[in-house]
Amino acid sequence: MVATPSPRLNPASPVPAAGAAPLGSAQAPAALFPQALLLHGNGVERSLRCRVLQSPLAGVSDRIFRELVRRWAPEALLFTEMVNATSLELGHGRHKLEDLATEAGPIAVQLFDHRPAAMAEAARRAEAAGAFLIDINMGCPVKKIARKGGGSGLIREPELAARIVATVAAAVAIPVTVKTRLGWCGLTGDPAAVTAAAVHWCRQLESAGARLLTLHGRTRQQGFSGRADWAAIAAVKQSLTIPVIANGDVNSPAAARRCLEQTGADGVMVGRGTLGAPWLVGQIAAALDGRPVPPTPGPAERLDLAAEQLQALLASRGERGLLIARKHMGWTCQGFAGAPQLRHALMRAPTPAAALALLAQAASALP
Repeated sequence: MVATPSPRLNPASPVPAAGAAPLGSAQAPAALFPQALLLHGNGVERSLRCRVLQSPLAGVSDRIFRELVRRWAPEALLFTEMVNATSLELGHGRHKLEDLATEAGPIAVQLFDHRPAAMAEAARRAEAAGAFLIDINMGCPVKKIARKGGGSGLIREPELAARIVATVAAAVAIPVTVKTRLGWCGLTGDPAAVTAAAVHWCRQLESAGARLLTLHGRTRQQGFSGRADWAAIAAVKQSLTIPVIANGDVNSPAAARRCLEQTGADGVMVGRGTLGAPWLVGQIAAALDGRPVPPTPGPAERLDLAAEQLQALLASRGERGLLIARKHMGWTCQGFAGAPQLRHALMRAPTPAAALALLAQAASALP
């Protein structure tokens, strides 16, 4: 478990950002989504009180990371890392489902595979473990996943994709959702063709039984390059009856508002912007709710957070925890004098003790 945060890291009573109106004042903006979002499953209904979702991130969104995000976003829907249904069937990856029922707040399990029966069985396992809902990944652009027919590879096989959604939806009582992209490729750079294809593709997923769709505003070919096409997301939103969550380039409260204004989406999903910034989901949620936005942690708080996350990973994963923590420390230790040199040293720290000593030394050197 992540240790209890120090008072300066605990946002339970956030300090308003500079210029922010206090909660309840005449100047405080109204909540953008005053009502909860209801998702109807095959017998079980789920309610989303927070319209800001934390994206599942492979190798990142483990239990320890989720607990950090939860400090600033207690009601946000968070996700496990992607779970390979076939691997789960063979006994691998079960740690991603362990202790789900004991975590605070809603946690969804994201599955990927190209075999409907394996996906259905994995969904049943996830439901039994305490999953809030089942999300099917049909957007991951990684070649080794797409090449085997998983992730974004299913965009090229819409009939199989629809069969997977229908099979999983019939296997569990909780809602089944899908995360996907606009399409496989850019269709020779024709935005209208991309949008039309995206609308057709997403309608098929809705008809198959998806209860919510998270749409990344890029094609698989784009990966994470270029700008997300929010106009295409808007067209998909207008064509569906199920809720649509907009994903792509949502990296600040201001960007989230612009995205929602342009797409008309029912919420936003935050992805790579949270790397080294687990407070971002909570900041965006506060802004959309009309609450004071928690301040971004300063250098001392960031160093504390990096040390705490390292210690939690060591407790959970043993010596391997240092290898996992290196990327997190690299993302977190930003924005202060000496940060580049510190990151360089942390990447080469031979032992956990050496890494913790570097963080402590950097903290003591702060003005």
